[in-house]
Amino acid sequence: MPEDFLDAHERHYDDAQSLYAQRRWANADHLFGIAAECGLKTLTVNFKGAPLAKNERRHVSEASKPLDAWDIFESYRSGHVMAGRFALPVANPFANWDVSQRYARQSHFDQAVVDPHRDGANIVKNLINTARMEGLV
Repeated sequence: MPEDFLDAHERHYDDAQSLYAQRRWANADHLFGIAAECGLKTLTVNFKGAPLAKNERRHVSEASKPLDAWDIFESYRSGHVMAGRFALPVANPFANWDVSQRYARQSHFDQAVVDPHRDGANIVKNLINTARMEGLV
């Protein structure tokens, strides 16, 4: 199936919000990370003007790799004519998030764990909304 990072961003974000409202912290947390990742990939592809290379297909936070989706987006954003409209916080709110946490026990997650990741996903969603208004996506 063809990739559609924007559609993936929107559905994962919507599902994460729904799970958050139900206090299903573990799955909400996972999907906020995936939503942010897909949103950043949407923006990266648009700023780059080309599909992602294999080494650019990273999760929103990957401690074991030199770059993650947050860093890769930033590298393309900084060279874009509209860079100032799409700035991310210097500190990645997903620094303590890992895709493998989907295997963790639910009891390891609570609202205090999820809220920073929800905030990070909201930052990315706001950038997507700005990109829409600017005709970039």
